[in-house]
Amino acid sequence: MRQFISSLYFGKRVYTVLYSLSGLFLISFWFESLFIISSGLLIIFIGILLIEIFRLFNGNKFSADRILPEKFSNSDANAVELHFENKYNFLIHLEIIDEIPVQFQKRDFLKILSLEGNSKRDYNYSLTPVKRGEYKFGYLNCFISTKSKLVKRRYRFENEAMVKVYPSFIQMRALDFLSIDQKMSHYGMKKIRKIGHTMEFEKIKNYVTGDDIRTINWKATAKHNKLMVNQYQDEKSQPIYNIIDVGRVMKMPFEGLSLLDYSINASLAFSNIALKKKDKVGMLTFADTIDNFIPANSKKSHLNTLLETLYGIESNFLVSDFNRLYAHSRRKITQRSLLMMYTNFEHITSLKRQLPYLRALAKSHLLVVIFFENTELDELANKSTTKLTEIYEKTIAQEFIYNKQLMVKELEKNGIQTVLTKPKDLSVNTINKYLEIKAKGIL
Repeated sequence: MRQFISSLYFGKRVYTVLYSLSGLFLISFWFESLFIISSGLLIIFIGILLIEIFRLFNGNKFSADRILPEKFSNSDANAVELHFENKYNFLIHLEIIDEIPVQFQKRDFLKILSLEGNSKRDYNYSLTPVKRGEYKFGYLNCFISTKSKLVKRRYRFENEAMVKVYPSFIQMRALDFLSIDQKMSHYGMKKIRKIGHTMEFEKIKNYVTGDDIRTINWKATAKHNKLMVNQYQDEKSQPIYNIIDVGRVMKMPFEGLSLLDYSINASLAFSNIALKKKDKVGMLTFADTIDNFIPANSKKSHLNTLLETLYGIESNFLVSDFNRLYAHSRRKITQRSLLMMYTNFEHITSLKRQLPYLRALAKSHLLVVIFFENTELDELANKSTTKLTEIYEKTIAQEFIYNKQLMVKELEKNGIQTVLTKPKDLSVNTINKYLEIKAKGIL
């Protein structure tokens, strides 16, 4: 009985009818003939309600299930599948309230469907997380009613589940595809013209029109009595490290996602490309201490190791210690490597404080410093102004933007490669820089 009462709900139409009948009973004080009519209508209405209740509560003839992916991809739309089966022999109206994780802060989730008698139906919706971690789904609540919508029966399915949100593997797969596609430029990927050739010999082949005459192998040419050339390939098994700053400067949010999460997503996509090109990839995270260090490796299973480590990275809101980073790199990274450093500087003075350590790293390795444009200032710097306060704000915004360009010049002057990028373009620009370095053979 208790379960029956907790599952029984009345629709808005019931209260509308009851209000109307109450009005008729009130008027019947002056027109007695209406009392009999009102009483008859009330009896008929109660009878209809009882019939509706009987039809809906005559056995458990409705089922629903929620199908979740094994894991969610951060900052991407992730599909959630709902499966429904109506075993009643009449059409039902269905109101769905899914208890989605609290991280989404979505308290108005309501989907309305209709389902024919003795039929099944699937419904999909998507969720876009902006933070890594564990997301817990609660009950799946379904309210069914007939065409009249007078009575609703609640089915509550204990379909609780927990899904982990990982760095954006959807973005990783997309960029993996684009890296070998001929239409890369449609997505901002740029083709890099090779300068000369790398020094890893592959084979000797017959000369064909267009081959670089500087690669002619004269000994082989004399032996075979026809022109032969050396063919070279990109060097492989080069060590590459993603160095991620997890200090407080990386907690700045843009479009709901922090700079740290943008960097984590980009480093995963970049690592996948590098492993596809047979290079060795490692990782290091730092703030006031060195939190994670994974030596460079080229095994196929290494990407999963990187993914699991990236999943657990969090910022400690402390000032990053570049001196400690340099000392640790000197001890642990002994072979000349490509260091992709994800960090951020908002003023040139903050860069100059760390410049001695960056120069020291660049002496032993090929260092690429990746930092971010403050896109929130773009609109402010470009808008038309009429008031004096707006002119001040625009001038300050333009000064910050100019400071970023000064930082690029300062780093390049000290022999350090740079990538200054908008947060949303980070993955593409990072991969572009890697491909440019590979094409030029400067590692």
